[in-house]
Amino acid sequence: QVQLVESGGGSVQAGGSLRLSCAASGSTYNTDCMSWFRQAPGKEREGVSLVSEDGSTLYADSVKGRFTISQDYAKNTLYLQMNSLKPEDTGMYYCGAYLRGVEISCFSSSRQPDYWGQGTQVTVSS
Repeated sequence: QVQLVESGGGSVQAGGSLRLSCAASGSTYNTDCMSWFRQAPGKEREGVSLVSEDGSTLYADSVKGRFTISQDYAKNTLYLQMNSLKPEDTGMYYCGAYLRGVEISCFSSSRQPDYWGQGTQVTVSS
């Protein structure tokens, strides 16, 4: 089992920045990718960014150039640096972890995380 705890959410004005953190514990050696998802009120959860253990990254078009995903392996912590925030970035942000050895790549749109955090709220006002 892997436990994920997000933090760092808050309320900011448009153009501002936030850094989200996701602390992972448990059997983290069994995971090979981690990701951030978000869900706005009344909308489906959507992928924001993903990073694999070899450092490859993926970003949603809506956040490219503004968000940066990174990992600190020594701290077992995933980060999401969010700059130039927009009101449409508002939502609950979730951290996800993917089990190693699954046939479908974590980069596939059909693959969902095997573990989820409880989420952290981000609110961007105009």
